Amino acid sequence: MQASPIRIPTVSNDIDWDFCFRMSQQTEIPAHQQTDKLYHTSGCGESEEETKAKEEEKAVDCMSHPKEKLAQSQKKVAQLIKEKMNTQANKELIRCAILSRIIFGDHHWKCAQALTNLAYGYLTLRGLPVQAKKHAVSAKNTLLTWKANTTSDKEKEEILEALVMLYYTLGVAWLLQNRGREAYFNLQKAERNMKELKELYEGGVCELQVSEKDLTLALGRASLAIHRLNLALTYFEKAIGDVIAAKGDRTSDLISLYEETAQIEQLRRNHNQAIQYLQQAHSICVSLFTEVSPKTAETSALLAKAYAMSGEAQHRDAVETYFIKSINAYRATLGSEDFETLSTTEEFCKWLVQNGEKQEK
Repeated sequence: MQASPIRIPTVSNDIDWDFCFRMSQQTEIPAHQQTDKLYHTSGCGESEEETKAKEEEKAVDCMSHPKEKLAQSQKKVAQLIKEKMNTQANKELIRCAILSRIIFGDHHWKCAQALTNLAYGYLTLRGLPVQAKKHAVSAKNTLLTWKANTTSDKEKEEILEALVMLYYTLGVAWLLQNRGREAYFNLQKAERNMKELKELYEGGVCELQVSEKDLTLALGRASLAIHRLNLALTYFEKAIGDVIAAKGDRTSDLISLYEETAQIEQLRRNHNQAIQYLQQAHSICVSLFTEVSPKTAETSALLAKAYAMSGEAQHRDAVETYFIKSINAYRATLGSEDFETLSTTEEFCKWLVQNGEKQEK
């Protein structure tokens, strides 16, 4: 098998890509090795079938080395991610992409799948949306072409999984660049491919790198970015329900969900509902981290501000109580001179001044 030319779209100053590209040259098979002795064997009384069989066997042998390297790199990626060695994991993903192109060719779906994994790695491991978008875009057309033409259910499953990851990566990358419309557009495509994948699996999708919760949250945040508050609330409520069903109602995963949902309710001017969500977040923090912890201090401050935003006189005592709890917890855990301690104290002082002025009037 002749390896296709390596023309993976690169990003300027992408040191990791250049480094692994040079390493990958070790896997390329010199031309003289691919054809060595074929001319001699074909002239030694062998039949045409025997010669062809030997040529095919030699081609398989030539490709076995890159395939072994690819399998090793894929295992190494999983281990490095588990050990939180994100930069090294991303380098291995680059190596996987190059080896996949050598093995499968430029326009094979497995090559596009490897590029999609690389794009997702740039996004989630490195927080680099520009690189993530470039690699995702380079894989898109190949995946869509194979999706339309493949007759294998197994191939279609893997292609759909890759498309979910690809459109999720594009959506979140746009979201990180404050481009809400583009983000929502791509995340909708991820949602459609997820639905198609569930139908193919007859309702159940297991062990996807991009979970339904991940996608639902991203759609909620994109909806918020384009000021579709009711839609954003729907997505966040679904995410909360899914987390409770999977992990129970006291998991730490719910804390940030309740906080973000409270933010949406505040924008909708539903202050009492926002307070209820923050009370739930605060209750989980107290049970998991105790009253005196930075996370509990953070939720106490958010709760104090939510009570203050309501503008209701009966909430003044609650504002003061939660601000004091927050400041005391920050002082005990982070110190009196910490930024969080000082900024929360400043906000409390501002509220006291404003509240005093209102009382005088």
